[in-house]
Amino acid sequence: MATFSAKKTSEATVAHPRDLVWDVLTDPATVARLTPMVRSIRATGDRWRWQLARIPVLGQSFELAFTEQMDFDPRTRITFSHDPDGHERAGTEGRYDLSDGTEPDTTDLRIELAVSVDLPFPGITRPAVQASMHGVLEVMGSGFARSIEKELRARAG
Repeated sequence: MATFSAKKTSEATVAHPRDLVWDVLTDPATVARLTPMVRSIRATGDRWRWQLARIPVLGQSFELAFTEQMDFDPRTRITFSHDPDGHERAGTEGRYDLSDGTEPDTTDLRIELAVSVDLPFPGITRPAVQASMHGVLEVMGSGFARSIEKELRARAG
């Protein structure tokens, strides 16, 4: 068993007001619905338990779950850090930063994410496993970007 990690940073200007973007990002059921490969998010106060669908890595697939402590700085920042319920093989650290865009009713959104996961592969497979992890993060990120835009348009009416 070895620990593998991957990081991703994304930035975009979203054509919707910050309050609307904030409402979506602070709703665990909506975030789960909008994020590919996320089966559910169960919130207990500021602790969110993420349950992922099976994630493929090097010909095997893994069903992972992890618990995050969510810290909310209203309308400007959401910081999350791994806060496990017992032993968890995966965890994330990161943040969402929101600020008013340069155009009216737009939001500059920055997302930083670092993922760590213990997998039953030898350390020598690190380049291949981490490439696979980056691919999964890319799919999740691009799917989330499309889905949040669609959700924001629907909510804006």
